[in-house]
Amino acid sequence: MAQVKISIVGAGSAVFSLRLISDICKTKSLAGSFVTLMDVNETRLDDAYELAYQYARDMKADIQFEKTTDLEKAISDADFVINTALVGGHDFLENMRKIGEKHGYYRGIDTQEFNMVSDYYTLTNWNQLSFFLKIANMMEKLSPNAWLLQAANPVFEGTTLISRKSKIKMVGFCHGHYALNNIIDALNLEKEKIDWQVAGFNHAIWLTRFQYKGKDAYPILNEWIEKHPNGNPPKNPFDDQLSPAAIDIYHFYGKMPIGDTVRNSSWKYHYDLETKKKWYGEPWGGADSKLGWKWYEDKLNDITTLTSKSAELLRKNKNIKLSEALSANFSIIPADFANEVKNFYDPSTLSGEQHIPFIDAIVNDHSNRFIVNTLNNGVISGIPDDVAVEIPAIVDKDGIHPEEISPSLPERIVKWYLYPRMMRMEWALEAFEKRNPDLIIEILLRDPRTRSYEQAKAVVDDILSSPFNQEMKKH
Repeated sequence: MAQVKISIVGAGSAVFSLRLISDICKTKSLAGSFVTLMDVNETRLDDAYELAYQYARDMKADIQFEKTTDLEKAISDADFVINTALVGGHDFLENMRKIGEKHGYYRGIDTQEFNMVSDYYTLTNWNQLSFFLKIANMMEKLSPNAWLLQAANPVFEGTTLISRKSKIKMVGFCHGHYALNNIIDALNLEKEKIDWQVAGFNHAIWLTRFQYKGKDAYPILNEWIEKHPNGNPPKNPFDDQLSPAAIDIYHFYGKMPIGDTVRNSSWKYHYDLETKKKWYGEPWGGADSKLGWKWYEDKLNDITTLTSKSAELLRKNKNIKLSEALSANFSIIPADFANEVKNFYDPSTLSGEQHIPFIDAIVNDHSNRFIVNTLNNGVISGIPDDVAVEIPAIVDKDGIHPEEISPSLPERIVKWYLYPRMMRMEWALEAFEKRNPDLIIEILLRDPRTRSYEQAKAVVDDILSSPFNQEMKKH
């Protein structure tokens, strides 16, 4: 058993932290490890610590915890740093979106071609990108042999930026590839008999290989689409893997978009709410409409309320278990999270997040397959080596070993989708690194919502004048 120090930055996101803690406690080969929970929001940090501590006690897990608001303390001598932090939180994102919409940019200026996800900001997220580099620089000094596991968005820009500017070991993670399970379930296929592979960029991945019992499974998917030309009606705003948009994208590109790739589609699907409803279904029009995102924020607020009330109950009554504290408040949360909480106590069921199994693979040489974000280095033909790609890889004590992408991505995906998305990443990083707002204006001049130079300049000036962006304005 290996004893390591794992630091979770942004641990005030209690549910995500609890998923990681659950996985640590269930991974016996990490027994004796030390977990540091770090967040600048003391109230949410205290709640997350209370839930984590009680959960480990319930599970009789040999894990020690500490909490801190000091980033240096969290990073010092760490073996693994998991960054989940969103600087400014969702309040910042909504503030930037409102400024954008005031100037005629539907859903804000960070909504860009092939980057429609509502909390994946690249143009106004100077604070977030700066924080990424702050962590990397601090790790070089305080924990130079540690791994950085990047979970906070934007993962594509963040993984590329940090890998170019720092020598630390790092990997980016996302769970979008799990949406493939929705296809497998709809086709009534046995998961253990599926051979699959995805490749692309974060939130821009494609089902390159899809085989069932050793044979190409795309014909099975095509048969399903013939019977369901309008896809499946959504159960919630995020249920879009078999939406009309996904099917239409598949017809154009020749491979199925997976996970958030379905959301990160062209303006064809996103001009306005009615367009979104046509392609992503009623009543929300997908996760990135005003209605869909409100659904998500309401759910987040419910879960935050749940964790806060549960933590308070645990502080008042030290004799109850975390499961009892959570159960007392289940009436205020969605059923899917209630089911997830039940799985927390199943010792054979992990959360599905890749972070702790990745740590186990590195530390204990428990070789496993992961979907990782790492520099391309020749894996995807035609993409520069210093651009982060999202690909399958085997991970063991010697690090990350990318799979050969076979079959390779079609030329249409590379040239019509990945190249434009990559250039928007490069433009955003250049604007950030050179601290040049004129470059953001130049990006907006290529935006179909822009009607004049004056409009683009006004929105950028307004954003820079926001109290949230005083550091950005100084530079």
